[in-house]
This record gives sequence, C-alpha cells and structure tokens, in this order.
Amino acid sequence: MSYIVKSMVLGEIQTNTYIAYDDEIGEAIIVDPAASEDRIAEKITELGVKPVAILLTHGHFDHIGAVEELRNRYDIKVYAYEEERDILGTDANLAIMMGKRMSIKADEYLKDLQIFELGGVRYQVIHTPGHTKGSCCYYVDREKVLFSGDTMFCQSYGRTDFPTGSYGQLMNSIQRLLQLSDDVIVYPGHNEQTKIGDERKMYDFN
Repeated sequence: MSYIVKSMVLGEIQTNTYIAYDDEIGEAIIVDPAASEDRIAEKITELGVKPVAILLTHGHFDHIGAVEELRNRYDIKVYAYEEERDILGTDANLAIMMGKRMSIKADEYLKDLQIFELGGVRYQVIHTPGHTKGSCCYYVDREKVLFSGDTMFCQSYGRTDFPTGSYGQLMNSIQRLLQLSDDVIVYPGHNEQTKIGDERKMYDFN
C-alpha cells in the first residue's frame, strides 16, 4: 500500500493541481483543480482511479478554475475552509484580474484541525491564514505529506497584498507548519515540491 501524488501544472498562473490516492484503494482526491478539466480527466483515466472529492487550499481563481466541471462530471463534493466562503463566491477570488467573473460554493466547509477520511486516507486540516483569511493546508500524517497551497512554496511563500491577506498572519502560519517534522514533503500551489526541513532553514523565529 502506498500513497501516490501526481502533479499537473495548469492555467494562466502555472498552478499545481494534484491527484492523490492510495494505490490499493484507487479512490483519488483532486487538490486545487486550476483549469483544463479535460486534461485533468484524461490524467484520471490514465491513472485508472476514481475521484471522490475536490480539496481547495484557498479560493483564488487560479486554484478553482475547473471545480464546477469536475464536480459535475464525477458527482463529487468540494471541500474548503469555512472562512474562505467569501473568497470563493466574490470578486475577491481575483478572476476579475483576468477579465472574467467566477463564483463557486463548497459542499463541505472545514474547521481547523478537523480530520476526515477520503479514499482510505486520513487528512487533517491546518488553517493557515495570510495569503487569504481562509487559506488552509491538508496534512497526511501517515505519509508525511502536506498540500500547502499558496502558504508555503519552495524557499518562498505566498503574497499577502490581495484581499484578506496579512503578512503577520502568514508568518504565524508558517511557524505553525514548521512544527511538522523535517521529513514532511510539501506539495505547494506553485513551483517545485520541498520539505519542511529545507524550509526551516529560511526562517529565524527564535
């Protein structure tokens, strides 16, 4: 039994979309479906997995562009943090910057440290405000895997100058993530993966 994470770089902002699953069960979650529903569906067919949910790290347009098409195509639920409702459903999702409007709602709104199971895998929600007020990460303790969205990048972190962003909150959120063990693999919203131990070297919170 192993946990597999496949990544695709999609959309105008080159966003990482992840398809993750336990290879024995074959039920997959889709993290931040950025765009190109057909390409995501092709990858799902290629992998031979069954999507069971969409997990959103936050509500910006470049992370939600294919949500409605995939939700309808596979009849699956969308999960997001409870404080991200206003971002998902309003111009605060920044789609207007690209000359369009977008509005979605999640089916399930999550709370900090909530644990839920999908496809035989237990996910824990970690609320990490700063990039947006309802940004969150999804942690798989069994596999030492973290989907960090735009909170933590490889040797960088998300912008804080968008609606509801806060540099102070983001630094607090990063401190929280650095409490995880060094060997945790971080799958960010943009650019390459990293590890908590490598990111720890960037900061001096003492």
